[in-house]
Amino acid sequence: MLRVVLDTNVLITGLRSREGAGFRLLSLIAEDAFCLVLSVPLVLEYEEVAKRQARSLGLSHSDIDDIIDYLCSIGEHRRIFFLWRPLLRDPHDDHVLELAVEAQADAIVTYNVRGFGLARTFGLDVQTPQQLLRRLEMMQ
Repeated sequence: MLRVVLDTNVLITGLRSREGAGFRLLSLIAEDAFCLVLSVPLVLEYEEVAKRQARSLGLSHSDIDDIIDYLCSIGEHRRIFFLWRPLLRDPHDDHVLELAVEAQADAIVTYNVRGFGLARTFGLDVQTPQQLLRRLEMMQ
């Protein structure tokens, strides 16, 4: 099973609309199509961004808490024992890269592929949600 780190932008896009690749990936988590890898910093970022955008997402803070709790209940939790900061163009993305390296993830999934260019230095694949969906389809 593929081990995947979802960037926050994928989660938010999936919560914003039931159309598109972000929502489809969130749906596939429940079907065990891939393993979602999480860390405390990533979960806190998911929560902070989702709650900040709750009104535009059409969700309450309680709804967001339920979604985050669900992701935490099915995700693989990893601790980060090393920090290589700053490394990426956006220092707010460094924790995503660190999680993927520590977990030996198969992919970082993001709409910001260019921002994770250095991930390939660590042997990590950086894909858009659409690319991961195609990869999952080919594996079936």
